[in-house]
Amino acid sequence: MSSFEEREKSFEKKFAHDEELQFKVSARRNKYIGQWVSQILGFDSDKEKEYIQSVIKADFAEAGDEDVFRKVKEDLKDNNISDEEIRKKMNELNEKAKSEFK
Repeated sequence: MSSFEEREKSFEKKFAHDEELQFKVSARRNKYIGQWVSQILGFDSDKEKEYIQSVIKADFAEAGDEDVFRKVKEDLKDNNISDEEIRKKMNELNEKAKSEFK
């Protein structure tokens, strides 16, 4: 195998690893977001588990975080929580999730 082919395989492995890691971080962040919203809405543990799953599923609607943001915003519309606060919490929880995979 030539050094070019070896480098190419190495880049492919790194790309796959990075994508897998990003998926895990996003899923963990979505879990934390689901827990946060569940606390605000006063859900019991069963309802919280269902809600967390709905947040995780919402993330598959489109690329990026806007699908999750829209879901959370809609679910919190009666709780007087600003878009800025939601985005700040999403960023905070994303950093928390990232730190758990380092």
